[in-house]
Amino acid sequence: MASYLVTGCSRGLGLALITRLTSLPKTEVGTIIATARRDNSPRLKEVVDASSGRVQLINLDVTDLESVNEAASVAESRLQGKGLDYLINNAGVTDWSPTGVEGISTILGSMAMADSFQALPSPAYKISKAALNMLTVQYANQYSSEGFTFVGISPGWLRTDLGSARAHLSVETGAEKVLEVIQRVTPDQNGKFFNIHIPGWEAAEGADQYDGKEIPW
Repeated sequence: MASYLVTGCSRGLGLALITRLTSLPKTEVGTIIATARRDNSPRLKEVVDASSGRVQLINLDVTDLESVNEAASVAESRLQGKGLDYLINNAGVTDWSPTGVEGISTILGSMAMADSFQALPSPAYKISKAALNMLTVQYANQYSSEGFTFVGISPGWLRTDLGSARAHLSVETGAEKVLEVIQRVTPDQNGKFFNIHIPGWEAAEGADQYDGKEIPW
């Protein structure tokens, strides 16, 4: 049974991820630790309450180092010395959106594909995602000898508060496809950046194709 910790679970992709994880067999997914800055999300509470203890909620503000350290200590205790198998670093913050940035990374952070997205504004958002991509590579290099595997995943344009109703995909689809990527990643793919795969979107018009391939940094 694999254990998961997902950050940013009060809404959007994070909430969809833990909901999807609870639908998987207990022989495949064991303890699910959901973190959120506040525990006042009714939908998150519903998932936790319905999980019979499988989903455990920890308060975490990713912008507060003291909160991060405290959450790590609580998570270690909840795992009872068994260690954590998967960390899905989904939480994000932004000065212009009270809801945060839902997504693990995004193709908008790819410098190699920057020309394809010139029509989209928000340079600060793109820069932050490029920085996250570099951090992924740095961690991949630093911790590979200890058996850790780090990857970036673009979950697609999702219908969240940030993505809007015009987005291509539901958060449920995004969560399902992100987990498919996570569960097939192997150590030799450490430090890579992956797209999700949506059948029929491999050669879609425009800048977005969900072909499941590696995305250039």
